[in-house]
Amino acid sequence: MPTRGRIAQPYHSHHASGAYDAIVIGSGIGGLGAAALLSRYGGKRVLVMERHYTPGGYTHVFRRPGYEWDVGVHYVGELGPGQMLRGVFDAVTDGSLKWNSLGEVYDRVVIGDQVYELRRGANNLRRDLKAHFPNETAAIDRYFALVGELVSASRSYFMAKALPNAIAAIAGPLMRRSFMRLAGRTTRSVLEDLTRDQKLIAVLTGQWGNFGLPPAESSFAIHALVANHYFDGAYYPVGGASRIAQAIAPVIEAAGGKILINAEVTEIVVENGRAVGVKMADGAIIGAPIVISDAGVMNTMGRLLPRDVAERRRAVPNPHALRPSIAHLCLYIGLRNTAEELGLPKGNFWVYPDERHEQTFANMLADGDGPMPPVFISFPSAKDPDFIRRHPGRSTIEVMTLAHWDTFARWADTRWKKRPDDYAALKAKLTRRLLEVVYRHVPQIEGRIDVCELSTPVTTRHFANYACGEIYGLAHVPARFGDPLLRPRTAISGLFLTGQDVASCGVAGALMGGVLCASAILRRDLMSRIVRNSQAEIPTAAARASA
Repeated sequence: MPTRGRIAQPYHSHHASGAYDAIVIGSGIGGLGAAALLSRYGGKRVLVMERHYTPGGYTHVFRRPGYEWDVGVHYVGELGPGQMLRGVFDAVTDGSLKWNSLGEVYDRVVIGDQVYELRRGANNLRRDLKAHFPNETAAIDRYFALVGELVSASRSYFMAKALPNAIAAIAGPLMRRSFMRLAGRTTRSVLEDLTRDQKLIAVLTGQWGNFGLPPAESSFAIHALVANHYFDGAYYPVGGASRIAQAIAPVIEAAGGKILINAEVTEIVVENGRAVGVKMADGAIIGAPIVISDAGVMNTMGRLLPRDVAERRRAVPNPHALRPSIAHLCLYIGLRNTAEELGLPKGNFWVYPDERHEQTFANMLADGDGPMPPVFISFPSAKDPDFIRRHPGRSTIEVMTLAHWDTFARWADTRWKKRPDDYAALKAKLTRRLLEVVYRHVPQIEGRIDVCELSTPVTTRHFANYACGEIYGLAHVPARFGDPLLRPRTAISGLFLTGQDVASCGVAGALMGGVLCASAILRRDLMSRIVRNSQAEIPTAAARASA
């Protein structure tokens, strides 16, 4: 295991010095990925500015004495040898990041009292589904065909996002057409063309918590991209989620770049219609010919960019077509036993009260006492073979469910760790309800919990700086995929976007946003180059620096 050194410096004691080729606002995987690719393939000196006290965005970890939990990296697909995402991760980390397979069963979808295992390998999954639903074999075959069709069409759709504006205006509509034929429809509308078996639809859509919208609201595009992402199994970073930022940092530093923490950007500086740098919370202005925002499109255009500039350049997305994604709760559980002693699995649980995903979702939004859809139970210490070295005799569980921002909005302006008693009382109630679900499916942990702490949308707002505590950026509704502004290039010269709003949500989607952003800046098809090089040994940063 590589030595864990400090990968970022505090802004107040290490002010940016010298000339930088680009400044990245935010150190999520989209920002770090774009910075690393610009460093690696463009030789650019990149300065990454992170307002939080640790880099990594949703890839950072949450710690208490004796324990650590990931806050956003629960499992990642397409990381087998030679697979696309593995090539991208190897490119941004010099191949230093190792991954552990979750094994044969990566997810268990629980509908009421029935458990459906999602098994590694598309053919295995197809076979298992047919065994559960023998009267729906034709619908199941057609389903896999449509997922494949959407994924194939996505290549030209995403490629169009990186094209120069003039070329995109001409070629873009044609490159997007096949993709939008299905992306413009909801997941439920597509699946109900195939089958009327609601239980089958509920199982096929059992991972909808990965993007936060039930089938009747989500675009079929995000459903298909996520489902396909895990068809060949799932993986977890060896050493925990914090290893991602630790592995990327040396690639940025090898080209003379730097990551600064406690570095809050308050404004993107625009002169004569061009982004020329950023203004910091202390009033300092740091210049660079390229500014990249990983803060989300709404934060970028609505808060960081001067309003008159955004409106004059027509850079603000249509608020009627786009909306924030859902917020969430996460319960962090620490146990004074190892994952092996407790028999904790590597695979996750998706728990639903019944097959009516939309109805239970609506009930949850309207009534805080209604069933929680879905409850996601994850076992990070079981997934990471290095966890027991770092935390001997301990194990961890994470329990997530979705939540509505309106339930927590009244505490938006209260201080972290100093919130009022009514907030604490609601957290205690929600904690009890989540534990009831966990004990039904992991009964062996009852009476063994050492640490139990709940985060809410207010927590997310505080750390991630999303106005409504959203976890997935913009909601993945059909209109999102048709919006022409959700691409790396903006209407402001020199200003680029990266992260999940550019591509799609999750670790993979946000990292692909970084690939598209770097491709647009360098005017190269980096994805094709990465795929070509994915089988070759990647030289280390030190070797490149000495070459």
